[in-house]
Amino acid sequence: MLSPMALSAHICRFPATRADTSLPESLTRIRCRKPLSVRCSGDSTSGSVGSEFDPKVFRKNLTRSKNYNRKGFGYKEETLQLMNREYTSDIIKTLKENGYEYTWGTVTVKLAEAYGFCWGVERAVQIAYEARKQFPTETIWLTNEIIHNPTVNKRLEEMNVQNIPLEEGGKQFDVVNKGDVVILPAFGAAVEEMLTLSEKNVQIVDTTCPWVAKVWNSVEKHKQRDYTSVIHGKYAHEETVATASFAGKYIIVKNMAEAEYVCDYILGGELNGSSSTKEAFLEKFKFAVSEGFDPDRDLIKAGIANQTTMLKGETEEIGLYLFWELGGGV
Repeated sequence: MLSPMALSAHICRFPATRADTSLPESLTRIRCRKPLSVRCSGDSTSGSVGSEFDPKVFRKNLTRSKNYNRKGFGYKEETLQLMNREYTSDIIKTLKENGYEYTWGTVTVKLAEAYGFCWGVERAVQIAYEARKQFPTETIWLTNEIIHNPTVNKRLEEMNVQNIPLEEGGKQFDVVNKGDVVILPAFGAAVEEMLTLSEKNVQIVDTTCPWVAKVWNSVEKHKQRDYTSVIHGKYAHEETVATASFAGKYIIVKNMAEAEYVCDYILGGELNGSSSTKEAFLEKFKFAVSEGFDPDRDLIKAGIANQTTMLKGETEEIGLYLFWELGGGV
């Protein structure tokens, strides 16, 4: 996973990223030439909670539960040894020792410098492997693939770690019984899923990448300040689904083209000469906005966050674009 951008807004504030990249103080405010509003709705979450429900408080209480673990079970050293055997090879070692390029006969192989697992992924796989050792006979479920890596997922399947089945696009949590173990993947899980599992009184093993959790904190701050969260990500990706579940008002934009569309709507077609109707706007983002989203009301104040597997540079570019186009250089 790449480092998250959490570009909060008051307006808009841009704190440092995991790579310790910060934006200049002059880019701390976004003002709109006309009010903007956006929301997200659709089937991005699996359940519903009351308006008084506080996801931040719920998750805080959940992490203190005796049935919750996010630090592993004391088998780190032997688990990492297993991972090193399974996910390294003499070929990789040779490539790294020779400047990430080596020729065998007439074939030259190049290895990307950013090869392998990032820290968050390594941690997630390690804890998932430890869970089977800690619970050797219990039924263990995964709410999603632990990471998108076929080899790792095959290994977990061999450990008899099962994915919660899907039916018509929805997860069938009724297969999970009291006493089972449920692993939350590196991408995290939606608040509604965590609530369902808590009510079932199962053992929760949370491998959510801490950098993903930091983005959740950012959208929570947006909500507290009545900002709309502009989330750079894919609306159906499990990480973005989880992030959106912690947000209040939100819109999810996949790329710069969608960010430009949002800005052009807000500015009445000043950018590209188009003037999308509200109906067309809501149809375009029908799966990517919060419930009841109104683009003419909900983007007066906006904050930016991202799906951490998106390119950090693109998130920065979108954030700066929103600042300049909607802030008028202020």
